[in-house]
Amino acid sequence: MQRDEQTFSIIRKELERQRRGLELIASENFTSLQVMQAMGNVMTNKYAEGYPGHRYYGGCEMVDQSEQLAIDRAKQIFGVEYVNVQPHSGAQANASVMMAVLKPGDKILGLDLSMGGHLTHGSPVNFSGKLYEPHFYGVSKETGLIEYDKMEEVAMQVHPKLIVCGASAYSRDWDYKRIREIADKTGALIMADIAHPAGLIAKGLLNSPFEYCHFVTTTTHKTLRGPRGGMIMIGKDFENPFGIKTPKGDIRMMSSVIDLAVFPGVQGGPLEHVIAAKAVSFFEILSDEYDQYAKQIVKNAQSMSKAFVEKGYQIVSGGTDNHLMLIDLRNKNITGKKAEQVLVKADITVNKNMVPFDDKSAFVTSGIRVGVPAVTTRGLTEEHMLQIVEWIDTLLMDPDNEQKIITVRSAVNQFMEQFPLYPELG
Repeated sequence: MQRDEQTFSIIRKELERQRRGLELIASENFTSLQVMQAMGNVMTNKYAEGYPGHRYYGGCEMVDQSEQLAIDRAKQIFGVEYVNVQPHSGAQANASVMMAVLKPGDKILGLDLSMGGHLTHGSPVNFSGKLYEPHFYGVSKETGLIEYDKMEEVAMQVHPKLIVCGASAYSRDWDYKRIREIADKTGALIMADIAHPAGLIAKGLLNSPFEYCHFVTTTTHKTLRGPRGGMIMIGKDFENPFGIKTPKGDIRMMSSVIDLAVFPGVQGGPLEHVIAAKAVSFFEILSDEYDQYAKQIVKNAQSMSKAFVEKGYQIVSGGTDNHLMLIDLRNKNITGKKAEQVLVKADITVNKNMVPFDDKSAFVTSGIRVGVPAVTTRGLTEEHMLQIVEWIDTLLMDPDNEQKIITVRSAVNQFMEQFPLYPELG
């Protein structure tokens, strides 16, 4: 068969782009070579609707073993009793939980997208805002911190069936105990979406949601550094939330309802090649090397945050507890869109992002979101964060200076040669 040189040329150029630049998008990371190798394997040829030991197709002996290995390792990582590794994405993990416990029109309460929330937490353009009745809580205008009292106030008014906690652009830890108190007062269930900080939670560097939240969803990329995908977990037995008369704390009933929501509810055949790659990444997460990696993420984020503040940048909430920071650029007289464009020209990749109480549209924004998981994977440490902030500041303070863009881009490219990415690929 003739080789598709056109597509492979594009892939090669993407490898070159990743190698030469600074990847600061908070939701991106670099998998290990063995994770990529596991993802590009013969399991992509296998249909396996159903679950290990209970498939609709024959010939699933090997994919059963691989999927069960991923499940067992995820249980060990997070200390949980139930895991479903089949969701193709975090969005589909969230959709599955909602399908399992909600009916169309039920009320949900999530963090407002403009305050750092996620599309799947009730945005009107998303299934979560179209199928269910969304209500929102936010952050304080003065502190940038989650307003738990406001969350309780809204919950008491509307009595949501499900409270969603978690964010895509919030740099502080969550008070899951407080959220559980609110949920218990109002009769709500809780879904914690830990897609961003999951790797830090796994290593005990942030609060764990499993003691307090009925359901926990995550992606397997971002801080977990695995393949792109999703996962659903239940930490322990809770009194059955489904209105079905079963013994108190019967996790088998809960897991069965979730399983059925994933397949056949939301998805068809699972991506068994991706699940194999999830198993490999979970193997890596159980290592001492990953412990050090997670700790370095926190060190790098705090070093970068401090450097930005010292240069007069306004970080929403004043700093960070996790791997990212949301920077309000309004005092620097540059939009998020312009900042993203200028930095990308210099091979520094960030994304524009709305900030709380933004006065600009989602297509322009007043801020940028910056994260350190990917550069930490490359081997950068705290002192390197200072240089990165210096480059960013140089460009944002004079964004139309093409010569500065060229100079910074050259410096970035030369700098990143010290931190080779996938040298095995030639």
